[in-house]
Amino acid sequence: MTENALNVVQGNPVATITPNTMLMKAVEQGADLDKLEKLMELQERWEKSEAKKAYTIAMSEFRVNCPIIDKTRKAYTGKYAGLAETLGQINDSLGKAGLSHSWRTDQTDKGITVTCCITHVQGHQECTSMTAPADTSGSKNPIQAIASTITYLERYTLFAILGLASKEQDDDGQSAGIERINEDQVTAINDLLNKTRSDIPKFLKWLKAESVDQIQAAAYDQVIKTLERKLK
Repeated sequence: MTENALNVVQGNPVATITPNTMLMKAVEQGADLDKLEKLMELQERWEKSEAKKAYTIAMSEFRVNCPIIDKTRKAYTGKYAGLAETLGQINDSLGKAGLSHSWRTDQTDKGITVTCCITHVQGHQECTSMTAPADTSGSKNPIQAIASTITYLERYTLFAILGLASKEQDDDGQSAGIERINEDQVTAINDLLNKTRSDIPKFLKWLKAESVDQIQAAAYDQVIKTLERKLK
């Protein structure tokens, strides 16, 4: 029996061999620069892989512990979950999982793009983006129109990347006998909306849906085909 195997049987801890331990050993042995650089690159790839694994575990933990979001604000089609209220309900669960959120905004002649990023304490980050024109509905001035779209897109990108659900989401469909699209289908539609730079408010109005997650399951295939045609 090897020494390591004996240590495991006896319950003694065994040091994990990582690229960093190999690098330190190489430094002690006076390895040449070329070997050290290769070990440093290996260590960097290993750290990125471990960070991604940690992110995946953290997201799973967050989704298990995250509450279903209350819809507290009124819209012309019903109620929706406001951004501030949503953050108030999820920030504690995000923090406990070692996750944080951030947004960045870009504006071009094609519209306003908001990107939501979720970052884990170990450094791995994933992002999703959506684009829409300035919301000129009502009597908004130009600045208010831009701010309205930014808030709208911040909410939808946050819901999309975290896979959040509103409390009435399932009940609304069931009470009317209507099946809604599932989480994977929501993600697929959001990705196409982003790639095609679609006008999201106009898109939802066409489907008579308050949000993407309220699209009827029966309409899913038609929606996907319509968006895919815009890519060609």
